[in-house]
Amino acid sequence: MQELTILPSVDFSEVYSTGSGSIYQSDSENCWYIDFAGKLARFDYRNLLKLKKAVYQIDIENLLLNSDKAPDLEIIFICACDHCYVLSLIQIIALKELLQGTFVMLDLNHIIYDRLHRIVA
Repeated sequence: MQELTILPSVDFSEVYSTGSGSIYQSDSENCWYIDFAGKLARFDYRNLLKLKKAVYQIDIENLLLNSDKAPDLEIIFICACDHCYVLSLIQIIALKELLQGTFVMLDLNHIIYDRLHRIVA
């Protein structure tokens, strides 16, 4: 007999999306979900900032101009996180674009919230 596991439903709010991936916010779980490179990974806000820092520290221009015969892959591993990404340079650029858009949307949301509360107060 096969046992079925029923997962609890999670409400997602899409924060930002591109052709290569999406980032969702779950208020009920206080976390973020990144749908990128064929997997859905769960991050808390602290680990999302660590991922952003790790991706931004990759020198893409240097990797593109490097004439070594090394493979064009980067391993992105976040300490205290269960997820690891092995990405090509094109995927790194796409992930960087996804993270940039996400943090712009979060800043915009904060600005709008702040302005509305100033008007009401």
